Amino acid sequence: MAKNIKKVKTSDLDLKDRLVAINRVTKVTKGGRTFSFSAIVVVGNEDGIVGWGLGKASEVTTAIAKGVDAAKKNLVKVPVINGTIPHEQIAKYGGARVFLKPASSGTGVKAGGAMRAVLESVGIHDILAKSKGSSNPHNLVKATFNGLLEMRDAYTVAEHRGVTLDKVFNG
Repeated sequence: MAKNIKKVKTSDLDLKDRLVAINRVTKVTKGGRTFSFSAIVVVGNEDGIVGWGLGKASEVTTAIAKGVDAAKKNLVKVPVINGTIPHEQIAKYGGARVFLKPASSGTGVKAGGAMRAVLESVGIHDILAKSKGSSNPHNLVKATFNGLLEMRDAYTVAEHRGVTLDKVFNG
């Protein structure tokens, strides 16, 4: 897991929410079928701050609202440099494996459904991403978060090592 997780406060942030997936769950009882819904939601300010949440309720709108509330309690800061990520990253969660690779300006977000929602909420404009293994949106969101939380920019590496920024690159 990521050791450099930076929790963020929700005050004075302009957060936009994106619905990743809705799942209808059926519980069969003696009295018939009972339907409930679970919604996985990603919120972010499109400037390096993002969070995800899961909401469950008997109505779709209530499930989404609960997911947004859960996501706002789970915000983290991710390094975004010139609209892309600092380096390549492979991450996994459960059966989902994701590969994230920085891209040059103008490439766009080349990623599938659940990963795209997370990457766009973070504010990444240029990235190449590949989902391998499971296509379960819950696990894909969590795997993408694991990958983003492992990201470290050059300033963080220099500070952690106790050296100057030039020494990080020229070694």
